[in-house]
Amino acid sequence: MVLLTEEKKQHIRELRRKAMKLPLHPGVYIMHDKDGTIIYIGKAKALKNRVSQYFGSEKNHDEKVRRMVSNVEYFEYILTDSEFEALILESSLIKQHQPKYNILLKDDKGYSYIKVTAGDWPRISETKQVLDDGAKYIGPYLSAWTIKDTVEEARKIFRLPSCSRKFPQDFGKGRPCLNYYIKQCSAPCRGNVSREEYQEAVQEALDFIRGGASDSVRALTAKMNEAAENMEFELAARIRDRIAAINKLKERQKVVASRVPEQDVFALVLGGEKVSVQVFRFSGGRLYDRESFILNGDSDPEQIRSEFLTQYYAIRDRIPPVVTLDGPVNDGEVIAEWLTRRAGRRVKLHVPQKGEQKQLVEMCRTNAAEALAQATGRTTGRETSALDELRKLLNLQKTPEYIESYDISNLAGGENVAGMVVFENGRPLKSAYRRFKIKTVQGQDDYGSMREVIARRFAEYRGAASAEGFGRLPDLILLDGGKGHVAAVRPLLREMGVDVPVYGMVKDDKHRTRAIAEDGGEIAINSNRTAFTLVSTIQDEVHRFAIGYHRQQRKKNTISTTLTGIPGIGETRARALMKHFRTVRAVSEATVEMLEETPGMNAPAARAVYAYFHPAGAEAGQGPES
Repeated sequence: MVLLTEEKKQHIRELRRKAMKLPLHPGVYIMHDKDGTIIYIGKAKALKNRVSQYFGSEKNHDEKVRRMVSNVEYFEYILTDSEFEALILESSLIKQHQPKYNILLKDDKGYSYIKVTAGDWPRISETKQVLDDGAKYIGPYLSAWTIKDTVEEARKIFRLPSCSRKFPQDFGKGRPCLNYYIKQCSAPCRGNVSREEYQEAVQEALDFIRGGASDSVRALTAKMNEAAENMEFELAARIRDRIAAINKLKERQKVVASRVPEQDVFALVLGGEKVSVQVFRFSGGRLYDRESFILNGDSDPEQIRSEFLTQYYAIRDRIPPVVTLDGPVNDGEVIAEWLTRRAGRRVKLHVPQKGEQKQLVEMCRTNAAEALAQATGRTTGRETSALDELRKLLNLQKTPEYIESYDISNLAGGENVAGMVVFENGRPLKSAYRRFKIKTVQGQDDYGSMREVIARRFAEYRGAASAEGFGRLPDLILLDGGKGHVAAVRPLLREMGVDVPVYGMVKDDKHRTRAIAEDGGEIAINSNRTAFTLVSTIQDEVHRFAIGYHRQQRKKNTISTTLTGIPGIGETRARALMKHFRTVRAVSEATVEMLEETPGMNAPAARAVYAYFHPAGAEAGQGPES
């Protein structure tokens, strides 16, 4: 969280006054820090409107923009004749200055090669550099992803080593690695593989890489039959196993195809201060390359797509006729015109709503979520995808990494309680769960009870000394209930100055999650979406937690009622007995002497309790002095 001094706030107000004097004209604006370094470059259709937004209320910005604005010392601008010219100038200046707060991509695509080292025990690997080291290089290949994946599969199928051991120097030194035991390496380090066998496996792997699975199977089948005819059954069995591994790989591989012959598919997932962008590239209707990017981005997906597309294609020679996106993009018409001029033919930006293209976008998005999960190490790809999907569904400004959910539980207005559960990064955070006894509401008034709970929780937030527990502001509040619950709580939060989005979770007549409630209606959730699974899990968990607390309180009150029914035992003595003996059964089995030793009890009260549980032999249990 950026904390601004009064001096800095005054400086930002001065920058806003200057921005309000800018013309309503297309152009590029350039932000500088106190050292004169360019920290951000942007374009605008109307400079005055766009630049003045940065220096308005900080509530309208995410954390990244607030940090950037806090570092702006001054800005300058360049007028252009059109928004299109502004886009071209912006792209050129970003490439030249590499500003800190712009999305930055490196031009490291290059070509890939397959490297086969020299010597009697050659190794196969993927590389981007051709060196004068005596190795054999095969290529170049355009797709690093395809080559890397193919080399890895070839090593597994033909059981070639991927370790750093050197042969024959390291023969017999140490035990084989895990790959040997899972049958993905023949372990030449043991010294049990001949040089001829090893070189044959390397050659077969290269044939597989060059010719593909089908050609390899045909060649290996011929070899296997020849070995069998020559009664070389051990060799035939080894070849048979390789053929089986290739066929297993073919069955496992999912051929991703598209009816659009040539296109690029983009999808992004937001995760806090990180953004994951995945690109699937198609040629001839087949997926031939995939690229993954983890960026420092803001929370506006339309702006991220705009910046990413211009920088991505600024460093790419190939621009397909169709660019498929997972959502709208700022200045889409201008970007499409820019791409068209760069490609020398019409380029279309397409956001599919259904069918095959929509499925491709979802697949791309799933991979983006998985890449983000791997990069952050916080959640699985499915949980990351669900949180991003929920953000899009509810039109939230940021990904709801920290969610609080509330439910009221009572029986005809009795034992009125509430439960609060917390989900962090899509997972239950049980250490943050809280329980509430309703104090100010009598009878069955769920709306009033919910208002009391929310008021108590955020009163704690305002007085918290740290950013843990109630000192942390959630990204989203989900109430177990419909639009009535939302309408009851939202005005209260506004009165308290708490800016957190609030929605309800609505169940159908079978008590399954059906929709998300707004103040004025409902948002349907498709049951096959990951967001649906997440919301259903949250709703079931908060209901379980609240009703569990309600049952506990009801049981406790029932026990208390049992003891207060004894003459001379009121609420205070009943609580003292339960605290001392823990259970009613333990109280019933105690002697008069043991009862009398309980704090707050006296001899008459102890005899009354004993008599209540032992009506036939009250005197017998009074101890040896009775």
